Amino acid sequence: MNITILGIDIAKNVFQLHGANSHGKKLFSKRVGRATLLRTVQQIQPCLIGMEACGSSHYWARKFTELGHTVKLIGPQFVKPYVKTNKNDANDAEAICEAVSRASMRFVPIKNVQQQEIQLVHKVRGKLIKDKIALGNQIRGLLLEYGVAIPQGDAHLRKALASLSPLSEGSDLTNYAKIIFDDLYIEFIRLIDRVKEYTKRLTLIAKENDQCRRLMSIPGIKEITATALISAVGNFNSFRNGRDLSAWLGLVPKQSSSGQKKLLLGISKRGDAYLRKLLVHGARAVVSQVKDKFDSTSIWIKKCLERIGFNKTVVALANKNARTAWAIITKGLTYDIKHANSY
Repeated sequence: MNITILGIDIAKNVFQLHGANSHGKKLFSKRVGRATLLRTVQQIQPCLIGMEACGSSHYWARKFTELGHTVKLIGPQFVKPYVKTNKNDANDAEAICEAVSRASMRFVPIKNVQQQEIQLVHKVRGKLIKDKIALGNQIRGLLLEYGVAIPQGDAHLRKALASLSPLSEGSDLTNYAKIIFDDLYIEFIRLIDRVKEYTKRLTLIAKENDQCRRLMSIPGIKEITATALISAVGNFNSFRNGRDLSAWLGLVPKQSSSGQKKLLLGISKRGDAYLRKLLVHGARAVVSQVKDKFDSTSIWIKKCLERIGFNKTVVALANKNARTAWAIITKGLTYDIKHANSY
């Protein structure tokens, strides 16, 4: 069999393979188990393999690449239109096989192990932050039921939990309740310390990575954002230009145009919401401190503030930072504030 394209519908334990020749004609369809997948693919001559970008896809992509195959990952939303009839594994594999052969198809960059390690730290840190916020909100709500109101902020909550006795005056807080809140306080402090621990891990990674160090020279991008960019994007050359990267992150307007009528809406918000959030937060910090600065970027920000307001200026700077990041990494540059508008 002269298989040139192989579509694989991956799952946890069973995998559906669909092989086709260069004309798209079906040559075989096979269902294999996890234990035999690598051996089955190894028996096929090097070809183009397509898979949906989902759980474990990056792992299998690396393994198939080691066997000499060319592997492309496709977003599931781009595969769905090629499913001709009812959804099942065989039809999905056939749809993947057809989608991967399209010249205009958009592919997902394959992550290496180092990228996945950085992403792992970000994921765990993000969960710890969510747990900390959830526990803090629960403690506030429970204290409020006893007539104790705590101002916003972790510092106020820590101070209140560390000394509940003065707060209990005029409230219904009992000694038994104080014991429970002491346990919650210990858990809250533990989560804060763990968040700090994982933040330090990312800081260390950023300091040891040359690309991260160059990204951190951009105003609004520091250790957390730089490592998130490296782990999410990986190969910046997979984007034709900085505008494509910015669009991939959902930082450009959504378009709804027809004929001579062109309509631009709010930003598309597609792509990695976590990375987009970090870029926007970093940009907000820069815009908030621009008042007494007179470099080219600060002057541009001030003009944007006068023309489009604070929030749109923040998103515009996040967009600009994403494009600048692409230019700095692909061209091997370091950010120079004197030439900030030329990236």
